[in-house]
Amino acid sequence: MTSILIQNVRVLCPASGIDKITDVRIADGRISHIGRAPAADETIQAQGHWLMPGVIDLAARLREPGATAKATIASETKAALGAGITTLVMPPDTKPIADTPAVVDRIHAKAAQAGGASVRVLGALTVGLHGEALGELSALKAAGVVGVTNGAAPLANLLVARRALEYAHGLGLTVHVLALDASLANHGCAHEGAMATKLGLPSIPVAAEVAAIRQWISLVEDTGAAVHFCRLSSARAAELVESAQARRLPVTADVAAHQLFLTDAALEGFNALAHVLPPLRSADDRDALRGALAKGVIGSICSDHQPHEADAKVNPFPLTEPGISGLETLLPLALRLVEAGVLSPLQCAARLSAGPAAVLRMPAPRIAVGEVAKLTLLDPIVHWTLVTEAMQSRGRNTPFAGQSFHGRAVRTFI
Repeated sequence: MTSILIQNVRVLCPASGIDKITDVRIADGRISHIGRAPAADETIQAQGHWLMPGVIDLAARLREPGATAKATIASETKAALGAGITTLVMPPDTKPIADTPAVVDRIHAKAAQAGGASVRVLGALTVGLHGEALGELSALKAAGVVGVTNGAAPLANLLVARRALEYAHGLGLTVHVLALDASLANHGCAHEGAMATKLGLPSIPVAAEVAAIRQWISLVEDTGAAVHFCRLSSARAAELVESAQARRLPVTADVAAHQLFLTDAALEGFNALAHVLPPLRSADDRDALRGALAKGVIGSICSDHQPHEADAKVNPFPLTEPGISGLETLLPLALRLVEAGVLSPLQCAARLSAGPAAVLRMPAPRIAVGEVAKLTLLDPIVHWTLVTEAMQSRGRNTPFAGQSFHGRAVRTFI
């Protein structure tokens, strides 16, 4: 195996608090030297570049098995690798549902064959994601799932939720929760506000998220189970998570990168590219999410990657499929937060690597001698424009098309 020497690079390692310019040498798939190092087969002059632990994306739908007209594991893992992402976490809402070890094994085998970013799977909390009978959580854990979730599908009642937490807690599995009360959401598709009223769209109030979070936190208090709240969208949700963490409850949270920049104003003209779930909310909510991210209340940024074919976004707005193709904007949007002074470079690296690793109960990724080289090398100042035709993902559904960015991955090491 070849050796690589990365010279004069700014090393950002959140796990050890390292932020310094030095040399890093990789040999036989591991970091062999930091600082003074012998020559290597390949030398990268990386002055002005940053080297951080590989990006871990907590929410990426790869559409396989079941929806390969939209994307495949091979296409999306390669797109992720090009975007600086070394690990993708797949929700279980595939077809068939990832509620058996056989489906999990199939996904792992496909990902290994693809040779792009690593793929980890969240197992289905209930059989078929129907919200009633608990899934085979013990067997799913043995198959290697990194957590369990019911995704966007509601549970039948709070008793099922409590039993699920008790079961998962006994197995040492974190339950990932998309907090959305189905009755309050009432099949809405936009934030309850002036824009939804203007466009005549059925709305989802903030209360749908808040009510669900309150219930889950109450169950965490009773069971002691670890819950990770996925894709927070509102200021009130962030406040509830912060309160739970202050009481030392095992609660974590992430936010989708697009929620940190877009608001419901992006829906103007029935722009289906901005149709997401949970919906884009107000500017105040967006700013509160940024504040919670800076404080560490929200410990992770994810892409919430949902690639679609073009036809999925051409129906009347409520009938279009929600979701953004987000792999290729995850790191650039995070770098925008650094540029805006919301996060320091080290905090940015933490929200993209150490934070997600903690949610998955994985060791904190480190840039240290002897560690496996899963690393992202990025240029924080290179100027580029997002052109949909140049995207590596099969999904071109992004509201950021045509926008200019500063910073992107230039090399990903696995």
